[in-house]
Order: sequence, then C-alpha cells, then structure tokens
Amino acid sequence: MRIPPAAERTLREDVLDGLTRPFKEIPPKHFYDARGSELFEQICELPEYYPTRTERTILETYAPLIAERTEAAELVELGAGYATKTRLLIDAMDLERFIPVDVSETTVRECAHRLVDEYPGLSVHGLVGDYERHLVHLPEPCGPRVVAFLGGTIGNFPPGSRRRFLRTVARTLGDDGWLLLGTDLVKDPRVLEAAYDDPAGVTAQFNLNVLRVMNRELGSDFDVDGFDHVAFWDAEREWIEMRLRSRRRQTVRFPDLDLTVHFGQREELRTEISAKFTLTRVQGDLAAAGLELVEWLTDDDDLFALSLARPAP
Repeated sequence: MRIPPAAERTLREDVLDGLTRPFKEIPPKHFYDARGSELFEQICELPEYYPTRTERTILETYAPLIAERTEAAELVELGAGYATKTRLLIDAMDLERFIPVDVSETTVRECAHRLVDEYPGLSVHGLVGDYERHLVHLPEPCGPRVVAFLGGTIGNFPPGSRRRFLRTVARTLGDDGWLLLGTDLVKDPRVLEAAYDDPAGVTAQFNLNVLRVMNRELGSDFDVDGFDHVAFWDAEREWIEMRLRSRRRQTVRFPDLDLTVHFGQREELRTEISAKFTLTRVQGDLAAAGLELVEWLTDDDDLFALSLARPAP
C-alpha cells in the first residue's frame, strides 16, 4: 500500500520548514532513498559500527523468548529497510502477516518480494509512508501484534517528539500487542564518535546523500562536494549529532519552491541526532506513552538494548 501524495509530509515541506530556520536542519528520514538504504547496509558492515551486529546478537539470543512471550501472529517493522535482522524474528515466530513500513517505495517492494520468496505462506503487506504520520493506515491486527522499531532509530527523535511518537505507536498495538524497541546505550564517547565517522568515509557519503536526494527530487543545485561530514558527541544532551558543514559561502536554489538558501563558510546543516539511552530513560519514555517495560535484553557489554513493552494495565 502506498500513501497518497496529498497525505504525505513531503520533502518539499521539510525543506521549506527546516532550511529557512536560523539553524538549518533536515529530518534524517530523507537519507533513505534506494541509494541511501544501500549505503546504510554498508555502514552496518563496518567494524566501527557496532549497533547493528550487537542488536543482531541480542535478537539471535532472545528471539525465541520474544516469540514465546508475545505469541505474535503479526509483526510490523517501522523503517524496515530490507528487513535483514527481522528474519530472526520471523524465523522464531508463527506469523500470519509481516508489515514492512518504509519511506522508500523501491525498498518496500524489494523487501516484500524477497520475503514472499523466502517464506511461502507468509502474507506481506507493505506500507510506503512516513511512520511518524501514517501509522493510521496500518490494517487491523490479524492477531497479537508486535511493532518492532529497531536499530536505535528512536534516538533520532528529540525527547518531547520521542514520547509523542511512542504514544502514537502504543495506539496501534491493541490490548494484546507489544512494542519491541531497539536503543543504543550511553558509553565511551570515542566508541560513539567512531561509529558515526568511519575512516572509510561511508557514513560521510550516507550523510551527503541527503543533498543528492534534494537535488533529484526538488531540482535544487547543492554542490555535494562543497560540504563536509561532521559527527560529534553532545555530552549534555547525551546524543550524537551529524551535520553537513559548508566549505565556503554558497547559495542553493530550489526553483520549484521559489526558494533560495544561503550558507556561510562553515555554516552547518543538521541532518541527524542520535540519542543514547539508559534503562531509566527508556522506562520513563515508555511510561509516558502508557507502556510497561516487561523485558530488558542486552548484550554482554551493555552496548545496546532491546526493550519489550506492552500497554500498561
């Protein structure tokens, strides 16, 4: 299923909002066109990028427990990509239906085709849309539902938006549904910064891809080579920030929007925040969304955690 364009909060709107502010920013969801998804798959294989392999280890260990505890008939994955890790859950669960939700139509279609080939008898209902806005378009559950939001993506939300989003997710669960939430944990800043600024430059290309997306989709004229990738740890807020820093004074035109954006030398465009968590913070966010933490599942080094939560009684 594809959300009608009129219902989308489009890239166009995010540019008009975020690039006209005194401090420019663009939401990280716009990284993920087909090329961005491919680059992120490459990032996940980098030695510095521990979250994906650590989360996979947790899933390998605890997928049977998650399946037994939830008795899920349906699995919804937000920001599914190609559902690479999710196969561990699908293998462990007795599912009737899998619903991948992703902003990239190409990615959703490819994911669905792969899964239908790999799992005969599994119903796959793809939803192309923005999971911040379009969860209302999810079909009615066909049984106990697990909504999986993996990869630490919840950290891309500022605290207030994060809790509002979790409340929206909670409303999709029904009385017998569950949320499976992946969160990256607070740790040595050197480990964190290396994960977001690898020496091979793959993360830099992923970050710069948002400029290519705007050029292609909106006809803008960003000079991609005119920006540098920046990633740093904000100790006060306990999050990583990714930005693009202009190498010189430059002007970017969006003819379709009748918009001109000026960048000063070394002026930055924020493209992502990635908050890191503690058990206390996760419990507080879940409680604010009306959810009760049931299982806290971590790796041996406490790098990453999966939380299994259900609607509070």
